[in-house]
Amino acid sequence: MMIIIKSLAFALSGICSLALASGTQQDFNITEVVAGNYLHKGMHVSVDDIQHDDIANIGFIVGDKCVAVIDTGGSLNTGQKLLTTIKSTTNKPICYVINTHIHYDHLLGNKAFVPEQPKFVGHEHLAAEVEQNKSFFLERFKNDLGENADASTIIGPEILIDKTTTLDIGGRNLTLIPYPTSHSHSDMIVIDNKTNTLWAGDLIFRERIPSLTGSLIGWLKTMTELQQLQVSNIIPGHGSVTDSMSEATQGQREYLERLLDETRKAIAKGLFVNEAVENIDKNNQSNWLLFEYQHPTNVSKAYSELEWE
Repeated sequence: MMIIIKSLAFALSGICSLALASGTQQDFNITEVVAGNYLHKGMHVSVDDIQHDDIANIGFIVGDKCVAVIDTGGSLNTGQKLLTTIKSTTNKPICYVINTHIHYDHLLGNKAFVPEQPKFVGHEHLAAEVEQNKSFFLERFKNDLGENADASTIIGPEILIDKTTTLDIGGRNLTLIPYPTSHSHSDMIVIDNKTNTLWAGDLIFRERIPSLTGSLIGWLKTMTELQQLQVSNIIPGHGSVTDSMSEATQGQREYLERLLDETRKAIAKGLFVNEAVENIDKNNQSNWLLFEYQHPTNVSKAYSELEWE
């Protein structure tokens, strides 16, 4: 049964900083970026790369009572590595697996956590999106899902978040905030109130070019809301951690605003979508990694959204 939790956010408070590198798995980096918040930083490679299952920032938060996992990676193997790391870090049970949105690199590792019997948590739209994408995931990422993978291998949420919600993991409250269509159709952030740490999911990209699959206009609106958050540490969905929201969002905002402005101009000039792709931000002004791989898709998506506005 799917449960919709409705509650109010707790105020943000406190700040603590600590860095700890874990040597439990030499091929699986883990850093305690701030007290109780452990990050595995994903690689900057494309979906076609052999290591495409390990491109997202994923991790976990340890409370006095239990652990909340924030995304599980793009394969059963990545999920299992994360689980092993958690067990080598703490003996507390895993009570929640929180997925920040639908994309494969953030949730295909969910299956590894099923034996731990956590509650799987996501945006109110995520469960339906998982069901709609199971066939695609099985076809495109079958080798990442383990032997004899089928629809049951792809785990969606049972707790659906439709408004600002607080989860208690013992001496540490997590605030979950779902957003309207932005980067995707199921974006949700997690804030650890004890340390003022924001797990932004793919609402924030750093270094690696943002991937637009939802709404360009919606994403820019959501970014304005994110910039009003009083947080001390920002963990993006991809890229490096920072303690500055302006630093975390500046490059992405500039890119998305440029995409919006130049796409509107291209449409006004009567350019076809292929011509827009060839002309918009063709010099990669923000110096994004994987620009040539993702930018044409972003332009096409923006063109489709803005063509009839």
